[in-house]
Amino acid sequence: MGVHVCPWRCAYIFDNCFRRFFHKPEKIFSPYLKEGMTAVDIGCGMGFFSIAMAKMVGENGRVISIDVQKEMLNILRKRAEKADFVSRIHTHNCKQDEIGINEEVDFVLTFWMVHEVPDKENFFKQINSSLKVQRKLLIAEPKIHVSSEDFKETLNSAQKVGLELCDTPKISLSRAAVLKKC
Repeated sequence: MGVHVCPWRCAYIFDNCFRRFFHKPEKIFSPYLKEGMTAVDIGCGMGFFSIAMAKMVGENGRVISIDVQKEMLNILRKRAEKADFVSRIHTHNCKQDEIGINEEVDFVLTFWMVHEVPDKENFFKQINSSLKVQRKLLIAEPKIHVSSEDFKETLNSAQKVGLELCDTPKISLSRAAVLKKC
């Protein structure tokens, strides 16, 4: 396919103790996540955001953590055990072109991964079909990899399938947007 996916071994570069200086999950997600919600972390990697989201959705909520690399999900499971969130975090190994969400969800996160998706319109179509009405998708892309023009194209792909732009939050080192299902 010619699509680049960041190798799991390289994820330690981004997912380490210093990341909290740049990306504070509680600050990023507090406007969108509440207790009892079902949230999805697509391209979850080793679980930096999944663990924080599991804390925020509480005991009655859950996080579906999705990645194309089994190694990432294995590391996430170990981290979830250590954080005592195994019952809240459900891992799913997806295919390159199929997310595989078969339920309605309250919130979807795609952090620094949409630029790796070969068919963005199909990707957003799948997300849109799983989001509950008026629920939100947060897209964040790395400024170093994704130009403002490319980010606009990504947003256009999301809007083509019926997602509506409703916010452009400031997230360090990122281009970000929040869209909702109408």
